[in-house]
Amino acid sequence: MVKNAHKPNLHHKYFWDTDIDKVDWQKMYVAVITRIIERGGQKEVDEIVRFYGREKVLKALKDEIFFLPNYAIEDALRFFPELKKEEMYCYLNRKDKPYHWI
Repeated sequence: MVKNAHKPNLHHKYFWDTDIDKVDWQKMYVAVITRIIERGGQKEVDEIVRFYGREKVLKALKDEIFFLPNYAIEDALRFFPELKKEEMYCYLNRKDKPYHWI
């Protein structure tokens, strides 16, 4: 059996506001991917790609994540060079809308 087959090997600090033992990693994949893109580095991104698969992570970034701050969009582009921000819903959703709460 593969180690960590049922959950990604991510430090609990990324989920400080969550009971990590109760996370449904499959159901909550969009939230997990969002959190790691916003706060993780290459090692954590590699782990979500290993766990969810590259296509699922790219689909989430393109179609399912509704908001990422500008720095996280830039990080996503760096982590996934094949991605274009014009393909990302989170960019298209607010490219002309300022946000002030972050």
